Amino acid sequence: MPMQIDYRLTPQKLLRKIARVFELSAAKILSIEKKWNPAQGTPVFTVKGKYTSRGWTEWTQGFQFGSALLQFDATGDSEFLDIGRAKTVELMATHVSHVGVHDHGFNNISTYGNLLRLMREGKIPQNDREQEFYELALKVSGAVQAARWTRISDGQGFIYSFNGPHSLFIDTMRSLRSLAIGHSLGHVLMGERDQRISLLQRLIQHATATARYAIYYGKGRDAYDVRGRTAHESIFNLNDGHYRCPNSQQGYSPFTTWTRGLAWAILGFAEELEYLATLGETDLAGSVPSASLSRDARAVKTMFLDAAQATSDFYLENCSADGIPMWDTGAPNLHRLGDYLSKPADPFNTCEPVDSSAAAIAAQGLIRLGNYLAARQENGSGTLYRQAGLTVANTLFQEPYLSTGSKHQGLLLHSVYHRPNGWDYIAPGQKAPNGESSMWGDYHLRELALFLLREAKAEKCLSFFGSVLPLVKS
Repeated sequence: MPMQIDYRLTPQKLLRKIARVFELSAAKILSIEKKWNPAQGTPVFTVKGKYTSRGWTEWTQGFQFGSALLQFDATGDSEFLDIGRAKTVELMATHVSHVGVHDHGFNNISTYGNLLRLMREGKIPQNDREQEFYELALKVSGAVQAARWTRISDGQGFIYSFNGPHSLFIDTMRSLRSLAIGHSLGHVLMGERDQRISLLQRLIQHATATARYAIYYGKGRDAYDVRGRTAHESIFNLNDGHYRCPNSQQGYSPFTTWTRGLAWAILGFAEELEYLATLGETDLAGSVPSASLSRDARAVKTMFLDAAQATSDFYLENCSADGIPMWDTGAPNLHRLGDYLSKPADPFNTCEPVDSSAAAIAAQGLIRLGNYLAARQENGSGTLYRQAGLTVANTLFQEPYLSTGSKHQGLLLHSVYHRPNGWDYIAPGQKAPNGESSMWGDYHLRELALFLLREAKAEKCLSFFGSVLPLVKS
C-alpha cells in the first residue's frame, strides 16, 4: 500500500491544527460575504485567489452558506450563524424546488439541514415555527430529488443526473442525504393517481444501481475491471432500461478513475451505512428492492459495505504516501512523474494536478467507515480506514494545502474543478493547475475539521441525520 498511514494520530492530537483551520476559515468566509455580489451567480472556484462563478449547474451555493453554519458550530461565533441563517432564507428557496439537478443533498442539507440539526442539538434556541420552516424545505427537497427517476430493466431505478434520464452520476451517492432526511421526517413523494412513493426505497434503489454499475469489484466485468475503481457516469438505454457503458464527464476517460467521484462514493456509502443503522428492521425491510436483492435487509447493508470497502481500498492503493490523490488515476501524463505514489504528493508538479478536494471528502468517508466497522467489532479493518482518514486530515490541515494567505479567499488549496474542460486556472509559468480553491473543497475541509473537533471533545457525532434525531433535553 503506497500510503504511509500514521497509526499514532488521534483527533485530540489534531486539535491545534483544527483550531488553525477555523481561525483562517473565519476571515475567508467574511471576505466572500463582503465582496461577493449574488447577482454574479454562485461562487464556484477561485482564479488568482478570488472566487468566481462558472455557469454549469447551481450546486455550490449551499456550501457557501453552509460553511458559515459549520464555522458557528465549531466556534460559537454568532456572526456566522446570522450569515448562514439569513442567506439560507434569502437565497436558497429556489434550490429546494430545483427540478433540474441531482444536487439537493449538497445544497439543502448543508443549509436547511445544518440549521435544523443545530436546533435539534440545542446549539440554537428552539423555535417551533422556524423548525417547521426547515423541515418543510427538507421534505420538499427530498421529494423533488427523488422525482428525477429513471426506471431500468430490473424494475428498479436511479436518480438521473443533470445530463439527462440516461445518466447515473457517482456524485449523487452523497446527495442521497436529501431522501434520507425527507423519509425520516415522515415525507413521501406523491406520484400519478396519488401513488405514495417511498423516499427510502428510492434511496436504496439508487444506491444499489450505483453499487452494481458505477463500482467495479475485480470480477472480470470488462478489461479494466479493477476492484474499487469507479465510473463517474453510467449510461443506460432508455428504450429498454439496460445498462450500456461507463462514461466520464470530469475524469480523463470512462476506463480511468476520477478521484473526486471515487471520494463521493466512499463518503456516500459510509454515511448511508450509518443512517441505515438507525432504522428499524421493519422500516428497512419494506424498502428493499426485492427484484434484485434478497428480501433480507441485511443484503442491502452488505452491498453498501462491499462498495464502501472496495472504493476505500482502491483509494489507499492509488493515492500518494501522504494520502493526496492525483485528479484521475489514469491521467495521461502521470508516467512522467515516476514513482509518484511512494512519495508525498507534489501539487506544484508540471505534469498533472492533484485534487485536494477529493482528499477532504475521502478522509471523512474513511474515518466514518472505520468507526462503523469498529462498532461491529471489526477492529482490524476499522483501524486501518480510520487511521488512513486521520492521516489524510493531518496532511490537509497544514501547508501547502491549508491556505494561510490573507489575500486568498479559499481555505483548501490545490483543488481541481473540471480538467477536461480546461476550467481550472493555470498561473503563468505553470503547466498544470494548482494553488486554487473550490467551494466544495473548502466546505468539506470545514466539515472534516468539525467532525474531528466534536469527536475530540466527546461531543455528539456529526451526522447529516442529526437533524431528525430527538431534541437534546436540558
